[in-house]
Amino acid sequence: MVFVSRNARIGESVSMVGDVAILGNSVIGRNTMLLGTIIVGFPKRSSLKGVVTNFEELSSASSGAVIGEACVIRGGTTIYEDVRIGNRVQTGHNVLIRERTMIGDGVVVGTGTIIDGGVVVGDGTSIQSGVYIPIGARIGKNVFLGPRVVITNDKYPPSSRLVETVIEDNAVIGANAVLVAGVRVGEGAVVAAGAVVTKDVPPRAVVAGVPARIIGDRDSYELKKRLYERAGK
Repeated sequence: MVFVSRNARIGESVSMVGDVAILGNSVIGRNTMLLGTIIVGFPKRSSLKGVVTNFEELSSASSGAVIGEACVIRGGTTIYEDVRIGNRVQTGHNVLIRERTMIGDGVVVGTGTIIDGGVVVGDGTSIQSGVYIPIGARIGKNVFLGPRVVITNDKYPPSSRLVETVIEDNAVIGANAVLVAGVRVGEGAVVAAGAVVTKDVPPRAVVAGVPARIIGDRDSYELKKRLYERAGK
Protein backbone atom coordinates (compact mmCIF):
# COMPACT_ATOMS: atom_id res chain seq x y z
CA MET A 1 0.00 0.00 0.00
CA VAL A 2 1.21 3.50 -0.85
CA PHE A 3 -0.26 6.57 0.87
CA VAL A 4 0.67 10.03 -0.44
CA SER A 5 -0.67 13.14 1.25
CA ARG A 6 -2.66 15.45 -1.00
CA ASN A 7 -0.27 18.23 0.13
CA ALA A 8 2.92 16.33 -0.70
CA ARG A 9 5.05 17.12 -3.74
CA ILE A 10 6.57 14.16 -5.56
CA GLY A 11 9.26 14.67 -8.21
CA GLU A 12 9.62 12.91 -11.52
CA SER A 13 10.61 9.24 -11.67
CA VAL A 14 10.17 8.59 -7.94
CA SER A 15 9.90 4.86 -7.12
CA MET A 16 7.72 3.66 -4.23
CA VAL A 17 7.72 -0.09 -3.63
CA GLY A 18 6.01 -1.61 -0.58
CA ASP A 19 4.13 0.05 2.27
CA VAL A 20 5.20 3.69 1.82
CA ALA A 21 3.49 6.64 3.54
CA ILE A 22 4.32 10.23 2.58
CA LEU A 23 2.71 12.57 5.13
CA GLY A 24 1.92 16.27 5.41
CA ASN A 25 3.72 18.74 3.18
CA SER A 26 6.57 16.37 2.42
CA VAL A 27 8.70 16.83 -0.69
CA ILE A 28 10.40 13.92 -2.48
CA GLY A 29 13.01 14.84 -5.10
CA ARG A 30 13.14 13.29 -8.54
CA ASN A 31 14.73 9.87 -9.12
CA THR A 32 14.49 8.97 -5.44
CA MET A 33 13.62 5.38 -4.49
CA LEU A 34 11.61 4.39 -1.42
CA LEU A 35 11.83 0.62 -1.09
CA GLY A 36 9.91 -1.15 1.67
CA THR A 37 7.94 -0.11 4.74
CA ILE A 38 8.77 3.61 5.05
CA ILE A 39 7.16 6.64 6.68
CA VAL A 40 8.21 10.14 5.64
CA GLY A 41 7.04 13.08 7.75
CA PHE A 42 6.03 11.20 10.90
CA PRO A 43 4.64 13.80 13.34
CA LYS A 44 6.43 14.49 16.60
CA ARG A 45 4.50 13.81 19.79
CA SER A 46 3.48 17.45 20.37
CA SER A 47 1.88 17.53 16.91
CA LEU A 48 -0.49 14.67 17.70
CA LYS A 49 -3.87 15.73 19.02
CA GLY A 50 -6.33 13.10 20.17
CA VAL A 51 -6.83 9.65 18.72
CA VAL A 52 -5.31 8.84 15.32
CA THR A 53 -7.03 6.06 13.38
CA ASN A 54 -5.70 6.37 9.83
CA PHE A 55 -2.99 7.89 7.64
CA GLU A 56 -5.18 10.86 6.69
CA GLU A 57 -5.38 11.93 10.34
CA LEU A 58 -1.69 11.24 10.88
CA SER A 59 -0.84 13.25 7.77
CA SER A 60 -2.91 16.24 8.88
CA ALA A 61 -0.77 16.46 12.05
CA SER A 62 2.51 16.54 10.08
CA SER A 63 4.39 19.49 8.62
CA GLY A 64 6.22 17.02 6.38
CA ALA A 65 9.86 16.30 5.58
CA VAL A 66 12.09 17.01 2.58
CA ILE A 67 14.09 14.33 0.78
CA GLY A 68 16.34 15.40 -2.09
CA GLU A 69 17.02 13.93 -5.50
CA ALA A 70 18.45 10.50 -6.33
CA CYS A 71 18.16 9.18 -2.77
CA VAL A 72 17.65 5.54 -1.78
CA ILE A 73 15.54 5.02 1.35
CA ARG A 74 15.31 1.37 2.43
CA GLY A 75 12.67 -0.57 4.32
CA GLY A 76 11.97 0.07 7.98
CA THR A 77 13.09 3.71 7.79
CA THR A 78 11.04 6.34 9.63
CA ILE A 79 11.78 10.00 8.91
CA TYR A 80 10.05 12.51 11.18
CA GLU A 81 8.59 15.88 10.24
CA ASP A 82 10.88 18.91 9.90
CA VAL A 83 13.74 16.77 8.59
CA ARG A 84 15.69 17.93 5.55
CA ILE A 85 17.72 15.37 3.61
CA GLY A 86 19.99 16.36 0.73
CA ASN A 87 20.63 14.72 -2.62
CA ARG A 88 22.11 11.23 -3.19
CA VAL A 89 21.55 10.14 0.41
CA GLN A 90 21.21 6.43 1.18
CA THR A 91 19.79 4.73 4.24
CA GLY A 92 20.12 1.13 5.24
CA HIS A 93 17.19 -0.78 6.74
CA ASN A 94 15.45 0.16 10.02
CA VAL A 95 16.84 3.70 10.29
CA LEU A 96 15.20 6.33 12.53
CA ILE A 97 15.72 10.05 11.81
CA ARG A 98 13.96 12.30 14.32
CA GLU A 99 12.64 15.85 13.86
CA ARG A 100 14.70 18.98 13.09
CA THR A 101 17.59 16.98 11.65
CA MET A 102 19.49 18.25 8.61
CA ILE A 103 21.48 15.82 6.47
CA GLY A 104 23.73 17.01 3.65
CA ASP A 105 24.36 15.61 0.18
CA GLY A 106 25.91 12.20 -0.43
CA VAL A 107 25.49 10.92 3.13
CA VAL A 108 25.19 7.21 3.95
CA VAL A 109 23.16 6.23 7.04
CA GLY A 110 23.73 2.58 7.91
CA THR A 111 21.24 -0.07 8.97
CA GLY A 112 19.85 0.24 12.49
CA THR A 113 21.17 3.77 13.03
CA ILE A 114 19.27 6.22 15.25
CA ILE A 115 19.57 9.98 14.71
CA ASP A 116 17.64 11.36 17.65
CA GLY A 117 16.69 14.86 16.49
CA GLY A 118 18.08 18.36 16.10
CA VAL A 119 21.21 16.90 14.49
CA VAL A 120 23.31 18.33 11.64
CA VAL A 121 25.26 15.94 9.37
CA GLY A 122 27.56 17.41 6.73
CA ASP A 123 28.01 16.43 3.08
CA GLY A 124 29.74 13.16 2.26
CA THR A 125 29.63 11.68 5.76
CA SER A 126 29.44 7.89 6.10
CA ILE A 127 27.56 6.52 9.10
CA GLN A 128 27.90 2.78 9.45
CA SER A 129 25.42 0.33 10.98
CA GLY A 130 24.06 0.65 14.51
CA VAL A 131 25.31 4.17 15.27
CA TYR A 132 23.54 6.29 17.91
CA ILE A 133 23.57 10.08 17.45
CA PRO A 134 21.81 12.10 20.18
CA ILE A 135 19.83 15.32 20.16
CA GLY A 136 21.90 18.34 19.19
CA ALA A 137 25.03 16.60 17.85
CA ARG A 138 26.97 18.37 15.09
CA ILE A 139 28.81 16.22 12.57
CA GLY A 140 30.94 17.79 9.85
CA LYS A 141 31.65 16.93 6.23
CA ASN A 142 33.31 13.68 5.07
CA VAL A 143 33.27 12.16 8.56
CA PHE A 144 33.44 8.38 8.99
CA LEU A 145 31.52 6.83 11.90
CA GLY A 146 32.28 3.13 12.32
CA PRO A 147 29.74 0.50 13.36
CA ARG A 148 28.15 0.89 16.79
CA VAL A 149 29.64 4.28 17.56
CA VAL A 150 27.79 5.93 20.45
CA ILE A 151 27.67 9.70 20.88
CA THR A 152 26.20 11.10 24.11
CA ASN A 153 24.82 14.47 25.19
CA ASP A 154 24.27 14.12 28.95
CA LYS A 155 27.24 14.13 31.36
CA TYR A 156 25.21 13.05 34.40
CA PRO A 157 22.30 11.00 33.04
CA PRO A 158 19.46 11.36 33.39
CA SER A 159 19.75 15.13 33.87
CA SER A 160 17.81 18.13 32.56
CA ARG A 161 20.89 19.61 30.86
CA LEU A 162 21.88 18.30 27.44
CA VAL A 163 25.09 19.54 25.79
CA GLU A 164 26.34 19.64 22.22
CA THR A 165 28.89 17.08 21.02
CA VAL A 166 30.81 18.03 17.86
CA ILE A 167 32.77 16.04 15.27
CA GLU A 168 34.58 18.28 12.81
CA ASP A 169 35.23 17.69 9.09
CA ASN A 170 37.18 14.64 7.89
CA ALA A 171 37.36 12.95 11.31
CA VAL A 172 37.36 9.15 11.62
CA ILE A 173 35.63 7.43 14.55
CA GLY A 174 36.34 3.70 14.86
CA ALA A 175 33.86 0.94 15.65
CA ASN A 176 32.33 0.85 19.15
CA ALA A 177 33.93 4.14 20.19
CA VAL A 178 32.04 6.27 22.73
CA LEU A 179 32.10 10.07 22.73
CA VAL A 180 31.21 11.49 26.14
CA ALA A 181 28.82 14.43 26.18
CA GLY A 182 30.25 17.80 25.24
CA VAL A 183 33.52 16.72 23.65
CA ARG A 184 34.79 18.12 20.36
CA VAL A 185 36.70 15.89 17.94
CA GLY A 186 38.89 18.17 15.84
CA GLU A 187 39.21 18.35 12.07
CA GLY A 188 40.89 15.27 10.62
CA ALA A 189 41.28 13.54 14.00
CA VAL A 190 41.11 9.74 14.37
CA VAL A 191 39.47 7.93 17.28
CA ALA A 192 40.48 4.26 17.51
CA ALA A 193 37.96 1.43 17.78
CA GLY A 194 36.65 0.93 21.30
CA ALA A 195 38.03 4.22 22.61
CA VAL A 196 36.13 6.27 25.20
CA VAL A 197 36.66 9.97 24.48
CA THR A 198 36.27 12.04 27.66
CA LYS A 199 37.94 15.28 26.55
CA ASP A 200 38.45 17.26 23.35
CA VAL A 201 40.60 15.70 20.62
CA PRO A 202 42.95 18.14 18.84
CA PRO A 203 42.77 18.42 15.05
CA ARG A 204 44.59 15.59 13.22
CA ALA A 205 45.44 13.75 16.44
CA VAL A 206 45.02 9.98 16.77
CA VAL A 207 43.63 8.82 20.12
CA ALA A 208 43.02 5.36 21.60
CA GLY A 209 42.19 3.71 24.89
CA VAL A 210 39.92 4.16 27.90
CA PRO A 211 40.04 7.03 28.52
CA ALA A 212 41.33 8.00 25.08
CA ARG A 213 44.85 9.43 24.89
CA ILE A 214 46.93 10.75 21.99
CA ILE A 215 49.05 8.03 20.39
CA GLY A 216 49.97 9.65 17.07
CA ASP A 217 48.90 12.02 14.31
CA ARG A 218 46.88 11.80 11.10
CA ASP A 219 49.94 11.84 8.83
CA SER A 220 51.38 8.71 10.47
CA TYR A 221 47.94 7.10 10.39
CA GLU A 222 47.60 7.74 6.65
CA LEU A 223 51.07 6.28 6.03
CA LYS A 224 50.16 3.12 7.94
CA LYS A 225 46.89 2.89 6.02
CA ARG A 226 48.65 3.13 2.65
CA LEU A 227 51.16 0.43 3.64
CA TYR A 228 48.32 -1.78 4.87
CA GLU A 229 46.42 -1.35 1.61
CA ARG A 230 49.48 -2.10 -0.54
CA ALA A 231 50.19 -5.27 1.41
CA GLY A 232 46.81 -6.64 0.38
CA LYS A 233 47.39 -6.18 -3.37
